[in-house]
Amino acid sequence: MLRQLAFAAFLALATAVTNETNTYEYIVVGSGPGGGPVAANLARAGHTVLLLEAGDDQSQNVNVSQLMNFNIAANDEKTRWDFFVNHTDDDLGYNHMVYRKPDGGFYTGLTPPTGAKRLGIWYPRTGTLGGCAMHNGAVVSLPADSEWNYIANITGDDGWLSKNIRPHYMRMENNLDIPKTDSTHGFKGWLNISLGDTTWVNGNADAVALASKAANLTGYPPGSPAQLKQLMDRDINADDPNRDQTVGIFGSWSHSSKEGYRSSPGYYIRDTIKDAAKYPLTLQLNSLVTKVIFDNTTKGAPTAIGVEYLRGQYLYGADPRVGTSKKGVPGKAYATKEVIIAGGAFNSPQILMLSGIGPAEELKKFNIPVVVDSPGVGANLDDNYEASVASLAARDFQGAANIFFVFLKTAQSQGNRDVHMWCGQFSFEGFWPGFPDDMGPKQYECTFVHMNPRSQKGWVKLRSADPLDTPDINFKFWEKNSDKDLSAMMEAIKFARNIVQDAPPGLGPFTEIHPCKHANCTDTETRDFIKKQVYSHHATSTCAIGGDNDKMAVLDSKFRVRGVKGLRVVDASAFPHVPGSFPVIPTIVLSEKASYDILQGLKQ
Repeated sequence: MLRQLAFAAFLALATAVTNETNTYEYIVVGSGPGGGPVAANLARAGHTVLLLEAGDDQSQNVNVSQLMNFNIAANDEKTRWDFFVNHTDDDLGYNHMVYRKPDGGFYTGLTPPTGAKRLGIWYPRTGTLGGCAMHNGAVVSLPADSEWNYIANITGDDGWLSKNIRPHYMRMENNLDIPKTDSTHGFKGWLNISLGDTTWVNGNADAVALASKAANLTGYPPGSPAQLKQLMDRDINADDPNRDQTVGIFGSWSHSSKEGYRSSPGYYIRDTIKDAAKYPLTLQLNSLVTKVIFDNTTKGAPTAIGVEYLRGQYLYGADPRVGTSKKGVPGKAYATKEVIIAGGAFNSPQILMLSGIGPAEELKKFNIPVVVDSPGVGANLDDNYEASVASLAARDFQGAANIFFVFLKTAQSQGNRDVHMWCGQFSFEGFWPGFPDDMGPKQYECTFVHMNPRSQKGWVKLRSADPLDTPDINFKFWEKNSDKDLSAMMEAIKFARNIVQDAPPGLGPFTEIHPCKHANCTDTETRDFIKKQVYSHHATSTCAIGGDNDKMAVLDSKFRVRGVKGLRVVDASAFPHVPGSFPVIPTIVLSEKASYDILQGLKQ
């Protein structure tokens, strides 16, 4: 406790310190999986860096630090930002629509009380040191190699080839379970990566029966617990040319310690500022950036030279405590080299548009002077589709709750496996205030991500020129090629149903809760449920990287904002489309690549 108090006192001092001119080589906006690593890496390379974070430091909050509490963390008002989005233009029949009641509380459902105001579909983000890597499920899963190769192809930059991306992954990786003789993994990086417990296969008969069925359904013959454990102990991120087509069950890999403590950019930042003399990183919390400052007199294009911000707690409209603070104290900071925006898929395009970079017609609506007419800013919003099969066993499960992963390759696959499923004794049906429901000791669920969806291209737009307002967000689900996405998800649902269909007597038969609450559910009913109740939480691509001939490309292959100088965006908004099943690790890898690109550029 004394060590924690001492460090808290140091952190308070560190965040209050600024240099006399408030000028640094680099300014990084946002401390999440994109901004946190690049800020720490630049400082560790000897450069003065100001890291601006709109929230505070909750890294010692047990809801954050202990991974098992991740659902609590997403509900914790000390960490969360409440965005409300649309999936489609109407979202009729969405079971978890959120309303603001007259008394100020939330109502979730289809029959709101009189006087309630519809807010939308709850999409929680974090406003805290470390960003969304501080409240997520911490799943570690690299995207298919073809995802990286695609960026190399559209930009002509071989630095994005998968073989050249692997070293960036290894540099940040501290793998706690792969043998150290494996030359394709890292063991000295700042991010702990570990395999969850798989020894339960030796004693939990209920869980073993269902995991064995999943293995059988993916082509593996019935075997012993030892054989099942061998499957679950496989390297989920193996540097193997067949990895992206390999289906079957895996254990649960996460960015955490073996003891279940979260590892994330937030802790990397804390470790970096412990030695301020060696690593010149200044962390300034409770600082909401409102716009980028440009020098319009520089030759060739405007140059980013700094940022404006408001300092204070609970300022942004997504903060559940907004209104309990003053409007914030205005401030400015300046960068001699670059400004790096890393606010995430919602806030990075908002900051760019508030700064005059975006679709000219949109900016003119709010009297924002146009610096660059960039139609791709806020466009191209992409995400994975998620759904689940929830059931109740005939009796209570025996033994501790356990989870395993399953990869599937559906008939709609574009070449690689396209479903990442996880099954166990839990309940998870999407996001709403207070989620998830607890269905008791009989509950069993297989939830899945449908990767590489074809049928959405949403947007993030300004509601006003007020930087405290949240943006208008519509994911535009099912806009095109919806039949292929629906067919892939139907295949995943039928697979999940088959896992419990032949459960051992006593444990089965199972009763399905959803997609259907009755026997003999038709495909039409299931597809209708998917279209209405599908959800997501992996937003990307609103400031996408693209080729020189792509008018919608916001960034070049080195993360530089097109049309200006001295400005980059380094976060999940930079991906051309959502990468793989869980973007947190790809985004950290992206940040490591950006750090490398920036430092290499200084040598040229």
